[in-house]
Amino acid sequence: MNKKIAIISNLSWNLYNFRLSLMIAMREAGHEVIAIAPYDEYSQKIIDAGFEFHDIKMNAQGINPLEDLQTTYHFYRLFKKISPDVVCQYTIKPNIYGSFMAKVLKIDTINNIAGLGTLFIKQNFVTTIAKSLYKLSQSNAKRIFFQNSDDFKLFVEGGLVNVNRCDVLPGSGVDTNRFKPQEKEESENIRFLLIARMIWEKGIAQYVEAARAIRKRHSNVEFCLLGFLDVENPGAITKAQMNEWVEEGVVNYLGVSDRVDEVIHSADCIVLPSYYREGTPKTLLESGSTGKPIITTDNVGCRDVVDHGINGFICEPKSATDLELKIEMFLALSTEEKLEMGKQSRAKITREFDEKIVIDKYLECLV
Repeated sequence: MNKKIAIISNLSWNLYNFRLSLMIAMREAGHEVIAIAPYDEYSQKIIDAGFEFHDIKMNAQGINPLEDLQTTYHFYRLFKKISPDVVCQYTIKPNIYGSFMAKVLKIDTINNIAGLGTLFIKQNFVTTIAKSLYKLSQSNAKRIFFQNSDDFKLFVEGGLVNVNRCDVLPGSGVDTNRFKPQEKEESENIRFLLIARMIWEKGIAQYVEAARAIRKRHSNVEFCLLGFLDVENPGAITKAQMNEWVEEGVVNYLGVSDRVDEVIHSADCIVLPSYYREGTPKTLLESGSTGKPIITTDNVGCRDVVDHGINGFICEPKSATDLELKIEMFLALSTEEKLEMGKQSRAKITREFDEKIVIDKYLECLV
């Protein structure tokens, strides 16, 4: 039976970059797919891809209860207007406030707990409130997907969800046909690349500190950063701070790109020293699929992508010293050993994280 499905996130950028393949697969299966997110420059790209789009007011990072009450009302009004059979929701506010309104209107709900960000790093009053809201909002969900086993365990053991309605996905999956290995021109220079929103919790400070130390010993090593700068987030890194690092000569900031695959191809190793509570970082999946060795932290979501010593190295969260050590270990590898690590990354991602696995799980829920 064909259904009207609303796919919802706190950013149009998120829908376009992370969910478009799923939306296309749902449409090809005969379903009507509608996108809902705050309007940004990527909203038009979603429309150009042939999808109906609805703007919704939502402060993705705010914790103002009046704003959230207004967001909840917007969900109610929008759901009444478009009358979806199913809502598929991503990110915290749709998962919570969209679920409340879907329950009121008797709409089937499929939620994706795609990482818990900074909210669950520190246990405080806001975390307690968030857990209560999750418990109430997920009580009527038809299916709740988690992107890693750590988050699944946290929610189940905390009594926030019914284990029988839950499943664990391999992150968001990755398009292994788009992100595939290409030959890289041989060079004496070694390029490390960190791809993320520029917030402190992604381990940016540790990356810069390690880069500063290593560049004193290795003149042929380059450390690059790619991702949104000065974002609306309490942990955002400012343009002034980034400019200071660039002027010092310790890192190169590459800005943002819609062709992240091309930037990944230019790197020798991908680094993500995150202590943010990740789902499973999409950039690591894309990089691994492209055949790149990975250095990341022993952190929720990150550790799932790397088999230590096989397709990369795992370091301690918040430790610039240990990150520096793992980078030195990579530099000490022969060219053949580095290439073999990249081959192992590609093999692991295609085996465990292909987006077809994720898409099939969603399509099963719609039967």
